[in-house]
Amino acid sequence: MKAKILKQTKLLAAKMRRYIIEEVYSAKSGHPGGSLSCADFIATLYDNHMNVDSKKPKDINRDRFVLSKGHCAPALYAALALKGFFPIEDLKTFRGINSYLQGHPNMNSVPGVDMSTGSLGQGISTAVGMALVGKREEKNYKVYTVLGDGEIEEGQVWEAAMCAAHYQLDNLCAFLDYNGLQIDGNITDVMNPEKVADKFKAFNWNVIECNGNDIVKLNNAISKANQYKGRPTIIIGKTTKGKGVSFMEGKYQWHGSVPNQEQYEQACQELNAVIAELEG
Repeated sequence: MKAKILKQTKLLAAKMRRYIIEEVYSAKSGHPGGSLSCADFIATLYDNHMNVDSKKPKDINRDRFVLSKGHCAPALYAALALKGFFPIEDLKTFRGINSYLQGHPNMNSVPGVDMSTGSLGQGISTAVGMALVGKREEKNYKVYTVLGDGEIEEGQVWEAAMCAAHYQLDNLCAFLDYNGLQIDGNITDVMNPEKVADKFKAFNWNVIECNGNDIVKLNNAISKANQYKGRPTIIIGKTTKGKGVSFMEGKYQWHGSVPNQEQYEQACQELNAVIAELEG
């Protein structure tokens, strides 16, 4: 990955994190922890791999993206705004009563959103359907989806995994945001899903494990996934919940909590410093 491209993608991820904080603070509600942890994957995807055009968001040949963990909409909205799908200033309307940017993505109102999500497990199921249609109609588009590690406690996820492998959907790439925490605490305490990699291998998926907050490793993993034939791929990315904001990192309490003014200002200061360094 060239240094210039790496810097550009790091900057996109940093700006996404800054807007994630802005969205949640403006709304006084939302899910910052998981939105921050998956920002690097979404930034890498939209900056380097996805065939999408903000001027033609419904292009039949576009790549598809499904945010299966739909409560982390602030991350997707930030990426779409920064990529020109809608005005950046609209992010401050997040969850407003008259806003089109609600707490979960709505494909009927938000340009660039390919599937309405929120009920966990249903997003990956839809992504499987999109990939199956692509195969049967001999389309060249790819389908990407992001799962939460708490989400894989849903049985529907494994039904989708079985279906994707059965139909050899090598045009499907899932990313597991493996930050180890969910709303009630550590995933291994709430409903232990381990060993996750072995489970997906048993379901006949191609499994890639990497640091989910390292853009170079993510870029390599996505490239490998797109070249793999005969099976769907899951990238299990070890991430840090609340990544980028010091007092949020590694704390499950920030799954769905809102920073107060002092915390908001500290988060902005930290993220603005990263952005300034990358732009300088």
